[in-house]
Amino acid sequence: MTLENRIEAFAKLGKQLQRLTPEERQEWAQAAMSRNTWFTEENVSKALDGIILMLDERYLREWLYPYHLKQVTPKKVGVVMAGNIPMVGFHDFLAVLLSGHYLLAKPSTADEPLMKRLADMLVGIEPAFANQFEFVHLLKEADAIIATGSDNTARYFEYYFAKRPHIIRKNRSSVGILTGHEEKDDLQALGEDTFRYYGLGCRNVSKVLVPEGYTFDKFFEANAHRKNLLDHHKYQNNYDYNKSILLVNRVPHFDNGFMLVQQSQGLVSPISVLFYDTFASLTDLRHKLNAIKDKTQVVVSAHGWLEGSIPLGEAQRPMVWDYADGVDTLNFLQKL
Repeated sequence: MTLENRIEAFAKLGKQLQRLTPEERQEWAQAAMSRNTWFTEENVSKALDGIILMLDERYLREWLYPYHLKQVTPKKVGVVMAGNIPMVGFHDFLAVLLSGHYLLAKPSTADEPLMKRLADMLVGIEPAFANQFEFVHLLKEADAIIATGSDNTARYFEYYFAKRPHIIRKNRSSVGILTGHEEKDDLQALGEDTFRYYGLGCRNVSKVLVPEGYTFDKFFEANAHRKNLLDHHKYQNNYDYNKSILLVNRVPHFDNGFMLVQQSQGLVSPISVLFYDTFASLTDLRHKLNAIKDKTQVVVSAHGWLEGSIPLGEAQRPMVWDYADGVDTLNFLQKL
């Protein structure tokens, strides 16, 4: 296949996904929930919308244009995919196949049904892709590795794959910036960044930085409609457990009945908990962000007012050129 063939096939995949009926999306979600009950119909549908956005042909061509991709001698690229949110491994799937390499995909058990559906749909559009990838359990034959996991699994990956070209991604989380001047719509958008996928993604805001003396009343009011999070039994269990821990240990916190806000130096908050810390000035804010930049996936602020941030509500809408951990996957694949 030529690069043009591959681009056209993925663009057609996006259009075919866009044509899925509500009933078909529901069926995808049911298949996903058989493995992972966090993958609700609403969240699977949201993830599909994100992939459709990535596969807009205009964006695909804009993303690929600076690389001047040429025909390569195909290498076997092993990809260890995460399974924290639906189809989170798709961007690596896309990048490896567009680059012209052979993909050895090791999906998370939790996400395998969805990734295989995407792959089957792609092959239905362009049968030549059937000879360009396979799903595997082991990556012994891989010439290069792209792996995503926790800090603990990253140490294992770095040891095991040390002699092969690799990208190893570790734990990251996202940060929100509030000044106290945000409107209701801004705070609702932050709620989307925080609560989408139950907070399980690295692009979910798990911590906010606020001015000294900030109160969360307006944030709670703007997101009161999200109380239905408690309808998910696992979220309810996490909320009850984390609340009891804070109460038993007499840790000061805010509670709106379905979410807990706690001051902490930590970055990765438990499910149902949002961490916060304060800043005294813009200089202090920048200093604090700089101190955690290597652990931060994205920073959000109202309308993206802070340099280096994106608008509130956009954390879970990455464009196709937004690389996880800021590591240029296509550049890595070009050099193999």
